[in-house]
Amino acid sequence: MLFCSYAKCTSLREVCGAMLGLSGKTKHFQLNHIPRRSTLGDANQRRDVEVFGKIYQKLLVKYNHVFSDSRVKDVIGKQIEIFDSTTISLFKDILKCVGRHAENGKKKGGIKAHTVINVDESVPKLVWFTEASKNDHILLHKLKMDANTIYVFEKSYNDYKAFKLFCENKTGFVTRIKDNAAYESIEKKDIEDHIHSGVLQDEIIEITVKDKNETSKLKLRKIRFYDRALKREFEFLTNLFEMRPDLVAAIYKLQWQIELLFKQLKQNFPLKYFLGDNENAIKIQIYCALISNLLMTVVQKTLRKS
Repeated sequence: MLFCSYAKCTSLREVCGAMLGLSGKTKHFQLNHIPRRSTLGDANQRRDVEVFGKIYQKLLVKYNHVFSDSRVKDVIGKQIEIFDSTTISLFKDILKCVGRHAENGKKKGGIKAHTVINVDESVPKLVWFTEASKNDHILLHKLKMDANTIYVFEKSYNDYKAFKLFCENKTGFVTRIKDNAAYESIEKKDIEDHIHSGVLQDEIIEITVKDKNETSKLKLRKIRFYDRALKREFEFLTNLFEMRPDLVAAIYKLQWQIELLFKQLKQNFPLKYFLGDNENAIKIQIYCALISNLLMTVVQKTLRKS
């Protein structure tokens, strides 16, 4: 499966045929025989995908010293973690996708990979898979609440109940406020002279959190910031009341790092063709692309340090 990722094979026949042609070069990593197409196809359908997830996690622990870069943590004093999702279209209706039905009546599926990365590292820390039609904010309830962590995420994850949970557990977050968000302005804070001139407004707001039959109020901070490079305004939402507003804006910019990761994965390991037409085989192939990317990152970072 790693060979499939690196060689960008598009079918079981291509994987087995190409490996057969290189059979003399596979002995050094103890591959004593080349599997048949049916054997590989059956293995992808039956083998537990968690096997590959555990391999990925063990590699992450083993090479953590290679990935780790504490420069951001040293400045902020807390660990910053970013999460987002990317959708991979499938060739048939295996997992429910979003969007309109095709004119020819044929449905396509989609799988969504929800990913968490440590801002000081360049590979995913955690990965969850759901069908593409699932709402992004379900991931918020899977996160570990930690007073020494700040989570950064896009506004598609906005969930007031989760925001309340963050505040109760003293866990920081930075996101963007939705355009149609309902809130009440409580206090407008003075912007000091030494603050970046891009900060246009800094205010305390109050939102209404509805949880089952209960309703409560939650205070948050809204910062309006003008980005000169992009020539547009952003409105950030956070529970970091003591932090400088320009630093909050800088923290949110780190969120774009995960977009670069998705772009890197899709360019280097294009998941346009899958070796199996079942959910298990698809998840295995995505995990193998992540493992391949991790190993390549280890090689690159090791060479830079040597």
